[in-house]
Amino acid sequence: MGLKGKQLPTKSQQTHCLIFHSRIHLLHPMAMATGRLLILLLQLSFLFNNLVAKQSSPADHHHHHDHRRGSHGRPDKYNNSTSNPRLQQAYIALQAWKRVIYSDPNKFTSNWVGPSVCSYSGVYCSAALDDPKIKVVAGIDLNHGNIAGFLPDDLGLLTDLALLHLNSNRFCGIIPESFANLTLLFELDISNNRFVGPFPSVVLSLPTLKFLDIRFNEFEGALPPDVFNRGLDAIFVNNNLFTSVIPSSFGASGASVVVFANNMLGGCLPPSIANLADSLEELLLFNTSLTGCLPQEIGFLYKLRVLDVSYNKVVGTLPYSIAGLAHLEQLVLGHNMMTGNIPEGICILPNLMNFTYSYNFFCEEEGICRNMTANGIKYDDRRNCLPGKPLQRSKKECEAVYKHPVDCLDHHCSSGAAIAAVPAASPLASPPIHS
Repeated sequence: MGLKGKQLPTKSQQTHCLIFHSRIHLLHPMAMATGRLLILLLQLSFLFNNLVAKQSSPADHHHHHDHRRGSHGRPDKYNNSTSNPRLQQAYIALQAWKRVIYSDPNKFTSNWVGPSVCSYSGVYCSAALDDPKIKVVAGIDLNHGNIAGFLPDDLGLLTDLALLHLNSNRFCGIIPESFANLTLLFELDISNNRFVGPFPSVVLSLPTLKFLDIRFNEFEGALPPDVFNRGLDAIFVNNNLFTSVIPSSFGASGASVVVFANNMLGGCLPPSIANLADSLEELLLFNTSLTGCLPQEIGFLYKLRVLDVSYNKVVGTLPYSIAGLAHLEQLVLGHNMMTGNIPEGICILPNLMNFTYSYNFFCEEEGICRNMTANGIKYDDRRNCLPGKPLQRSKKECEAVYKHPVDCLDHHCSSGAAIAAVPAASPLASPPIHS
């Protein structure tokens, strides 16, 4: 790619950058662990390359203070972009980016000066995958920088990038189509910014991408079905403005963590969720306008540890198949329209720590479910139709729902279609913002 001059933002991008409201973003534990691991790998790779270079070049080893050396003790021919075409491309990209950064209160990018890009704050270099003798920019981590600006097309020059972390900044605008050139990108985290537009489909063309985190932005429209056909291991799309329904391709993803929460997706969970049995560990769907019944196939997810479908319009009974989820730790069903019994088999799950089913219409708790505290389980059964329990719904509210029972066997979720929900007898409380 040739050199590019200064790229100015469009008028809409400039306007959007000015309208920023700060939000609190709590990074998912898996995201933090994965990010730390990748950064550690990059750093170890860099240190190993340094050691090899020093052992193979005695002259280099005895002249640590040579002014011609780069900031990491390597000769300039490794660090300096003037003799390394890939670092030269990275220099062009990073300087173009710096020109469209309009606020950097923590001076995160203040040392982005000169061609030695491997010494830039937040920039990590390592040996190229196709040629260990060549150093390349393999990772960029600007997390929690509070930086305002946008992403220029020139970032497509960073073709060796494996990790890009930009969470908790004030970047705005859209994701450039030039990201299609980042064919080695493994992890992309642009969460908690001000990005807009439809789902950034360009990321679905990246062949090695495994971790996608675009939560806490203002993306809108439908989730493309292809997002579940790309072998992603972690999918975080919560707290955006996505609409339509959960795609029927959902079961094809093979992901271990899926978070849809705080969108307006609607529809129901398709039976194809059973296809995630060998991978899915965490599924968070709270406040997504989810309707219909929970499918019995949810009991096939034998690795599942967290299931949260609270603050939706889920109806019908609780699938007894959930009693087979031996690894389940968190089961959160609050603020729905579910009916029937709480099966004892669920309450005695060996790893269960929290079971919340408040603000539904359950009418009976079986056996030990009446007092799970004895087993060290935190539970919340308020505002149901449980006889003899305090803080329950009125008889009138309960009768209004049980006059119109939903038989989940007569209804099947197909391609995101929804079962009509029974109107609640009283308004549900507004959901909190989860992270």
